[in-house]
Amino acid sequence: MEKYILALDQGTSSSRAIVFDHEGHIRSTAQMEFTQYFPKPGWVEHNPMEIWSSEAAVIAEAISRIGIGGKEIAAIGITNQRETTIVWDAETGEPVYNAIVWQDRRTSEYCDSLRDHTDFIRSKTGLIIDAYFSGTKIKWILDNVPGAREKANEGKLRFGTVDSWLVWQLTRGSVHVTDVTNASRTMLFNIHTLEWDKELLELFGIPLSMMPAVKSSSEVYGCTKTTIFAHEVPIGGIAGDQQAALFGQMCTTPGSVKNTYGTGCFLLMNTGEKPILSKNNLLTTIAWKIGDKVNYALEGSIFVGGSVVQWLRDGLGIIRSSGEIEALASTVPDNGGVYFVPALTGMGAPYWDQYAHGVICGITRGTTAAHIARAALEGIAFQTMDIVGAMERDAGVRLAELKVDGGASRNNLMMQFQADILGSSVVRPEVTETTALGACYLAGLAVGYWGSLEEVKSQWKAERVFSPTGADVSSLKAGWEDAIKRTIK
Repeated sequence: MEKYILALDQGTSSSRAIVFDHEGHIRSTAQMEFTQYFPKPGWVEHNPMEIWSSEAAVIAEAISRIGIGGKEIAAIGITNQRETTIVWDAETGEPVYNAIVWQDRRTSEYCDSLRDHTDFIRSKTGLIIDAYFSGTKIKWILDNVPGAREKANEGKLRFGTVDSWLVWQLTRGSVHVTDVTNASRTMLFNIHTLEWDKELLELFGIPLSMMPAVKSSSEVYGCTKTTIFAHEVPIGGIAGDQQAALFGQMCTTPGSVKNTYGTGCFLLMNTGEKPILSKNNLLTTIAWKIGDKVNYALEGSIFVGGSVVQWLRDGLGIIRSSGEIEALASTVPDNGGVYFVPALTGMGAPYWDQYAHGVICGITRGTTAAHIARAALEGIAFQTMDIVGAMERDAGVRLAELKVDGGASRNNLMMQFQADILGSSVVRPEVTETTALGACYLAGLAVGYWGSLEEVKSQWKAERVFSPTGADVSSLKAGWEDAIKRTIK
């Protein structure tokens, strides 16, 4: 009987389930979008029960499409939107509030009040103080939901990023865990001792009883107890989406870099078994833990990547579907002097200006929708360039190639532009679903579905390499620098 790995890829805008075979090929996939809530400017929420119901629905659809059940699934791997915060009642399993999404900025002012703790927090967590991370979101829920703090102090509430929530649901509340990659995104986890930090929990007023047990990224955490499967299935891999993509891209050697072009864009560089504390406004995070070995990474986060294309569609209405943007942008030979800094939810690395707003500059009477579309794509690539530069300075190495994945990596126009402004090759793999693939590999290794990392590495293949054309891009870079000055106050 052929066995498969089921990867659950729970993202910011949709839930997906992908069935992989032993060769790392996709055999079945299902996807379902779910509701985004924007209760106030800068606030972004999800309904945790809708996250679970949509994930359950795509699991059922993906396995039914190829006629398999729990018996044919060797293990489940989970990858997830990372800093998104869910707090629920330990007894009833009911969320006490909506999930506060990683993009949410409601705790920005509170973060400003913590500036005296910058070095203290960074030395323990590798993170800068920002509303992006889970810690201040948990505190907001405890401070603002009636009765929440009292329940938390009584040990009756549980916190989890989305991976923890899914495992809780899959095991019917019998397993409350996360892995080191997701824990390292909370601003509450000591990346050196690999434990929840009591001083940080105290600083934010968060009881330790709320926190999940922290495990490696590849081990069996428990088995399913849900009615989706007639048989128990081991849950064997967990990694936050960007770390899962780094693993799926087989960036297993120090200095290797990937960029995932999703709702946001996330660049990670594997730095090996010792954390590098950035001097250039990058984050230090845990790449994964397999067995007793921990790999660390430098990370640069771009808050608005592919979501700028959604905004062009839904906000401006200059395209009807996201897939139209490449064709529209290709109708003009260049950006016509237009630059678009898509700081629609603030600026991430390396600027970290949570109050920045988007800027479109260089508009003239001759500017068309095509110029704005092209400038939007170039703005994603320019932000990537800025982070690569910071990584090169921190690590002391020149980037040889950038491995790319995510939906927007299929945009050939943008990938060629990316290669030109980096002066480095951009490599797109055959399987661009590397986030799900990384979770798949972590789960498969945990249960012996694959015997070694070397066996997994042999499956990675490039689909296309975009090489720099050698074009003079100095004036383009100068235009971008000017646009950034207009954005960052």
